[in-house]
Amino acid sequence: MGVTIKDVAKKAGVAPSTVSRVIADNPRISLETKKRVRKAMKDLGYHPNFNARNLAVRSSQAIGVIMPSSADKALQNPFFPEVLRGIGAYAHKTEYSLYVSTGGNEEEVFEEVKRMVNGNRVDGIILLYSRIADPVQQFLIEKGFPFVIVGKPQEQENEITYVDNDNVKASKELTNHLIDLGHEHIAFIGGAPELTVTIDRLNGYKTAIKEANLELPAEYFAHAEFLKSGGRDAVEQLFALDIPPTGLVVADDLMSFGVISTLEELGLSCPEDVSITSFNNLYLSEITTPPLTTVDIQIYMLGFQSARCLIERTKNKEEPVKRIIVPYEIQYRQSTKELDGKNR
Repeated sequence: MGVTIKDVAKKAGVAPSTVSRVIADNPRISLETKKRVRKAMKDLGYHPNFNARNLAVRSSQAIGVIMPSSADKALQNPFFPEVLRGIGAYAHKTEYSLYVSTGGNEEEVFEEVKRMVNGNRVDGIILLYSRIADPVQQFLIEKGFPFVIVGKPQEQENEITYVDNDNVKASKELTNHLIDLGHEHIAFIGGAPELTVTIDRLNGYKTAIKEANLELPAEYFAHAEFLKSGGRDAVEQLFALDIPPTGLVVADDLMSFGVISTLEELGLSCPEDVSITSFNNLYLSEITTPPLTTVDIQIYMLGFQSARCLIERTKNKEEPVKRIIVPYEIQYRQSTKELDGKNR
């Protein structure tokens, strides 16, 4: 006959109901009692039947993770595996599984989210993006379903838990760095214009340019996918202008890699001809040529904190809305240089 909760309770010197609460990681049970019960479970070789327990409490013990439309394209950017690593670390710690979206476009992703929610496949959802008028976000709000955004919501900000950086401030600092180096013709390369991260980083760039009383031509804003190919497309647009930029604020490191390689094809080099600043501090940014000046946004921590906020909410429906701002740090490297007088 197998080991039961009663056996564990007897060995730990507690009531069977206390063992059940420890298995559910009830916050009202002291850490000392949890340690004693878990040791008894380990010594006796007791393994909880999570399927039966989850059915009883209508819990899947899983969380859904939603990519910005195509998971196939998103996973080409190292940002997403790293943020998933952070989410997975906290999920593993709390014995939750991950259900990652695989939709090929926005419609497929939306249908997948509806299946997750209506089929009770997950207890909560993490959105790895925030965009204007997102049907997924509106659906989750209408359903009253627990969710957290990595990024900043465009609507109902005070009613949604989110984890983000101060992207406006970081972008302003990057732009001011180029201005301090003597650059007057500075362009911005961002992702899709409806994404909040693009909006915030563009606004920070614009603020710095305006405060420095520099020109802000509309043709200096380029939008493309957060991929290396996106950087290529943006360079072809910007360096066909009569007055091409000498400095760039790029919203993503992977795009920056595409920018650098395309500039080389045009006979231009970084930082001699064009200074580049970027975001994310991907592992390749330090070893690329030249090493990138980039904002370390602590991707792993964004994921870890988003999972923590969501799982706390799934365990306690009264958990208040949270706004977590993860600190950033600019890594100054060799992709920027002071502008020579002849290039101004």
